[in-house]
Amino acid sequence: MFRSRRTALRALLRAAEVDALLVTDLINIRYLTGFTGSNAALLVHADSDAASRFCTDGRYRTQAAEQVPDLETVIERGSAVALACSAGSWGVGRLGFESDAVTVDAHAAMAEAADGVVLHRAPGLVQQLRVVKDDAEIEAVRAACAAADAALADLLAAGGLRPGRTEREVALDLENRMRRHGAAGPSFETIVAAGAHSAVPHHTPTEAELRAGDLVKMDFGALVDGYHSDMTRTVVLGPAAAWQRELHALVASAQAAGRAALAPGVEVSEVDGAARRVVDAAGRGPDFVHGLGHGVGLQIHEAPALSKTATGVLAARMVVTVEPGVYLEGRGGVRIEDTLVVRDGAPDLLTCTSKELVEV
Repeated sequence: MFRSRRTALRALLRAAEVDALLVTDLINIRYLTGFTGSNAALLVHADSDAASRFCTDGRYRTQAAEQVPDLETVIERGSAVALACSAGSWGVGRLGFESDAVTVDAHAAMAEAADGVVLHRAPGLVQQLRVVKDDAEIEAVRAACAAADAALADLLAAGGLRPGRTEREVALDLENRMRRHGAAGPSFETIVAAGAHSAVPHHTPTEAELRAGDLVKMDFGALVDGYHSDMTRTVVLGPAAAWQRELHALVASAQAAGRAALAPGVEVSEVDGAARRVVDAAGRGPDFVHGLGHGVGLQIHEAPALSKTATGVLAARMVVTVEPGVYLEGRGGVRIEDTLVVRDGAPDLLTCTSKELVEV
């Protein structure tokens, strides 16, 4: 699997007119090799894996042998500089580097070490591959979504959403339940926002207690095999007021429109527009303050972006969120979010928890 990803990258290296790419972003290194340590660099040669090199330090010698058995490994603390220094001896005259991930000082050190080798800016090449997921990636995200679904079901069944509990208690409870269902941990800091706090899109949980009548917005995800899930559901503690039902129904309609717009070849801005037009028609446009969604994978936020100003088109096997929200400052807000795979025909829904309004 990792070898095939590096093979696909080589076509991009030839198009970029570089002899090799020095990969220093650890997420990209994991994607191309499976290595999960905290210090590494990877030189992917445009010719073959035989001319490519992986580098890490002595702490990870055993781990590298297990996770990257198919590449020659160099053991050196300064991994990027070590590979840049030796690039010329491996037939590299023009060395691409991830200019979107390299600091000015790191570039200076690599340039000094790469005697006789020209460093060439080559940002985003690996990300071009990562945006379309393979089967293994989709199944990892599916497993992460299943862990999150199961955790929320457990929380509700156990009476974990009730007046008197704090936002922090509920967030920790959700995270622990995701671990019990196979997650390595949460995929980001869990958001639990009750009452007026639910009108803050990215509220940080506090010691505020949940109260009867509150809208409670929960935005959370699980991490499985390095891949993330992302889901938001909004419930009401007790019977819902008319305005809460109306708000939830509006967001649910917008979310359904956004999901229905997902298809290969569709402009990402049009997917956002499909959901936003529903909110605008209800006179709530100014209260929908963020983009519709984003890509999900080895990072919780990655390409493509689904927003009014984003450019590009969807392709099959992209994994994205659809998460409209309407927020009434000082009163409460609703967001409904799913993670889905773009497919020919209908998208593949990975987050399966009901989107009906739940009155706890």
